[in-house]
Amino acid sequence: MKKVVIIGAGPAGLTAANELLDSKEYEVIVLEETSDIGGISKTVKYNGNRMDIGGHRFFSKDERILKYWKEIMPIQGKGAYDDLKLENDKKLEQNGPDPEKEDNVMLIRKRVSRIYYLKKFFDYPISMKKETFTNMGFSRTVKSGFSYLKSTIVKRKEDSLENFYINRFGKVLYSMFFEKYTEKLWGRHPSQISADWGAQRVKGLSITAVIKDMFSKKFGKKNNKKVETSLIEEFWYPKYGPGQLWERLATIVEEKGGVIQKNHKVTKINIEDNNIISVECDVNGKTEIISGDIFISSMPLKDLVIGMQGEEVPENILKIAQGLPYRDFMTVGLLVNKLKIKNQTNIKTLSNIVPDCWIYIQEPDVKLGRLQIFNNWSPYMVKNPEDTVWIGLEYFANEDDKYWNMSEEEFIDFAIRELESIGIIDKEDVLDKHMEKVKKAYPAYFDTYSQIDELVDYINKFPNLYCIGRNGQHRYNNMDHSMLTAIEAVNNIKNNIENKDNIWNVNTESEYHEKK
Repeated sequence: MKKVVIIGAGPAGLTAANELLDSKEYEVIVLEETSDIGGISKTVKYNGNRMDIGGHRFFSKDERILKYWKEIMPIQGKGAYDDLKLENDKKLEQNGPDPEKEDNVMLIRKRVSRIYYLKKFFDYPISMKKETFTNMGFSRTVKSGFSYLKSTIVKRKEDSLENFYINRFGKVLYSMFFEKYTEKLWGRHPSQISADWGAQRVKGLSITAVIKDMFSKKFGKKNNKKVETSLIEEFWYPKYGPGQLWERLATIVEEKGGVIQKNHKVTKINIEDNNIISVECDVNGKTEIISGDIFISSMPLKDLVIGMQGEEVPENILKIAQGLPYRDFMTVGLLVNKLKIKNQTNIKTLSNIVPDCWIYIQEPDVKLGRLQIFNNWSPYMVKNPEDTVWIGLEYFANEDDKYWNMSEEEFIDFAIRELESIGIIDKEDVLDKHMEKVKKAYPAYFDTYSQIDELVDYINKFPNLYCIGRNGQHRYNNMDHSMLTAIEAVNNIKNNIENKDNIWNVNTESEYHEKK
């Protein structure tokens, strides 16, 4: 029996463990740095309310992943709390569980995400509606129209994220809706960021795609093979947040005989004769050495290479690894009596709050990047969903900047002042507050990222090492893509396939990423 050591109990690591344990040929141990399950897809519980770290829609074009999720957590067959209160009409799963009576259930949710700019709401992605042009004003509308027409004729070389966006939206719309937000997210101007990020996240999204989608809805035409990821209207969501599903999968892994060791931070990777032979973990200040035959890593690629021992990592490879950039994440949970922004849509919600799952904050005068409204993700995320609103304020930072190093009280006060300044809440309506920090939440696409192929070639020379997941591949993967890297890796292990290109190529093709 071969011993497989998996680093990380996030979506990728747990999926790999589950897939391996379907065979009796492997002993599986999962090493998790923290005391939580799910990585950045975990759910934080605080005073009866739950926070989703980052906002996680369960949506995929890959039928294998949809089937995977449904097997772990079946789709609702009866109305959820808000469905019943609001008399929502939605297509439910035949013989599916009742969310009011059962906890292990996936809800069907309506996707509403908008942009908040000029203290007004715009559809996300930008739509060609009358209210869009009204909110923009005549002058901005005319300028953006001519700017877009120019972008269809004069194409820029896509050597930066800035040019990637301008080619699809024109310079005026880019300046309004992408430039400042992207700079908030990455801490770099889009002109300094590789176009790879856009190619991975929004390759098929453009004004043309938005118009096609608008007409298909208006005239009842459906083409399920060409649904842009950013244009989906429904998604699945676990009753108690994404962490619930990964906690359930962790239980399944343990029931199959897998071992999950929490609070095991991998600090060194020991190499002998071109193979990984063991890893060293920091366990509450003590070192524990865990050996294995096969190693699957979802730890940050940067830390993996820096931690390699027993072989002299070439200087150029070490420099690339050391220079790989990340963006860290801070989120503030606020429980409030009410929001100042009003629901002016025709979408019914509990207490008639705005219907958004999250709101992209494009106001340039605040650092706040995005606002989650947990009531709308799932009414079960909030202790009193009809009397209070539970929101998450999302900030992007670096470990060495002043915001990351503020005290918790100081940063929460700063976040409340920002939200008040753009007219979303009044400070006196805040009932409770909580803060979470996540290091290396977003692998970034600048600095030595341009040389990542050299790093991948080096990693691939170790036959018993497989890199999977978002941080494991330094790629901004969604949950489904992270799971697919794990599935591909396990397939290679089971079938003794040496070439690892299939693992690294998940989510590199636009057709794969954007269309279902």
